[in-house]
Order: sequence, then C-alpha cells, then structure tokens
Amino acid sequence: MSKDKSIPSLIQLTRPDTELATFAAGCFWSVELVYQRKEGVIQTQVGYTGGRDNGQVSYEDVCSGTTGHAEAVRLEFDPKVVSYDDLLAAFWDKHNPTQGNRQGNDIGSQYRSVVFYHSEKQRELAEASKAEKQKHYDQPITTEIKPAGNFYPAEVYHQQYLENRTGQCASKGCCDNIRCYG
Repeated sequence: MSKDKSIPSLIQLTRPDTELATFAAGCFWSVELVYQRKEGVIQTQVGYTGGRDNGQVSYEDVCSGTTGHAEAVRLEFDPKVVSYDDLLAAFWDKHNPTQGNRQGNDIGSQYRSVVFYHSEKQRELAEASKAEKQKHYDQPITTEIKPAGNFYPAEVYHQQYLENRTGQCASKGCCDNIRCYG
C-alpha cells in the first residue's frame, strides 16, 4: 500500500464565530485524537510549527531535529460549545509538561510541549493555566507559550491517523508513556 505524501491545504475557519488553537504535546497523533473527540472542536489538522520558516517542511525534515519545528495540532473550535480553558485542560491532561524535548519514548525537540496562542486572550489564559498547573508538579513545567506562526500541515497519511486506525493506540503501543484516550 503506498502512502499519499502530498501536503493537505491549511486548516481554514469554516464559520466567522469559531477560533483556532494550536498545541504541541508530543506525538501529534495522540494529541489530535483527544481533540477530535472533544465536543465543540470542528476540525483538526496535524503539522509542524515553531521552527524556521523556510517554505515547506516535511516529516523527515522535522525528525532530523534541524528545523526547530514541533509536531503540533491546529484545531478549529466553537467557543460557545467548548472554551479555550477546556482545551487547555485537555492539553495539560494529555502529557507530562515537565519533560523537556520529549514525551515518554519520543525524544527530540519536535516532541516538546508548547501552547501556540492566536490572540492576547489565549496567551493570558495559557500563562494563567500554566501557573496553576505548576502547583501540581515538583519539577518545573517546560511548556513554552509562544505566538502562533506559520503552520505547515503534515503529510496526508499523518492526518487523523489514530482515528482511522481503531485500536491502534492500545494494541500497538504507539503512545508509550502518554495517556491515550482511544
């Protein structure tokens, strides 16, 4: 079976009353699955962000560790149905934010923890939630909070990867040491 490696188009808002959010918390497959199943999330897309802006970025480029990009999930959500605070809570619950440049067995800067904010309000909420979450950890939280920049969609075969492979997470161990909501 050949994999379609073409790059999908960038996620676009489908309605004027929706917003974007972008999170990096380790392997983007399992992070995307959490948000796909969250009421109020309209669409998700995995990709690469937070690195050098050099046109197009591939999975191989990011895995090399030389681009500075993180595996991330960009999502469109309806703030009347799910608040940004709720999305942040899912983010914090999904991974261990004290592990710098890794999540479980996934090691490298592409697996770092980052909240990429799209507005000043999102930045404020992210900073406040990080400060609150720090009270629950003995180790410092390494999560970065940065402005959202260019987002490079991952190859088609990465999109909705776990959603399209029912039971993959539990049976294949793809999300070692990361809570998987599959």
